[in-house]
Amino acid sequence: MSIIRDHSDIRAGLEALVELDPRLTAIVEVSGPVPLRLNEPGFSGLASIIVSQMVSRASAEAIWRRMVAAGPVTADGYRALDPAVVATFGLSRAKAATLLNLSTAISEGHFDLASVCALETAEAIRQMTALPGIGPWTAEVYLMFCGGHADIFPAGDVALQAAVAHGFGLEARPSSKNLAAAARIWSPWRSVAARLFWAYYAAKMRRDVTPLT
Repeated sequence: MSIIRDHSDIRAGLEALVELDPRLTAIVEVSGPVPLRLNEPGFSGLASIIVSQMVSRASAEAIWRRMVAAGPVTADGYRALDPAVVATFGLSRAKAATLLNLSTAISEGHFDLASVCALETAEAIRQMTALPGIGPWTAEVYLMFCGGHADIFPAGDVALQAAVAHGFGLEARPSSKNLAAAARIWSPWRSVAARLFWAYYAAKMRRDVTPLT
């Protein structure tokens, strides 16, 4: 399993991708720099992904600031928070419950977010999605941005769907199933392809996006 560790891996992936799919040459030309976006594995990294899901970037940043202000964003720290404090963060009930379940599983030694990153991608996703509230998109984005997995394409992401449709001149956004099938051509660098299309989305739609669902 290949792991993305620095910008040299992004450059290598982009070079390989335009060989695999020459259509991407035009996407690369207009996208500008393709961000690395790597964070340390652990509760904080996954929590930030959960917070950003299905909300605007501004809302996610505001929620995250409140969480950080409440103390270290660790599994033990979150689990110890008074529910009244958690209620001030602006999280939905579902997200608050997901974070509490996650922090409890980690604190009690039932799950290790660093160790899961070392697993093969399919097995890592299987184990993560067995946790309450963690769906495939959340697991995929965590493994991409905290584990460095090089061959993941979160096909359920709305921004990726919109970017691929725009970049390839499609009449409508592809479904998750169709986009996942189309992305197979970019293996084993699908995580770089995803980063590329997020950069393209930001450049063409003038929106600085976090991954979206």
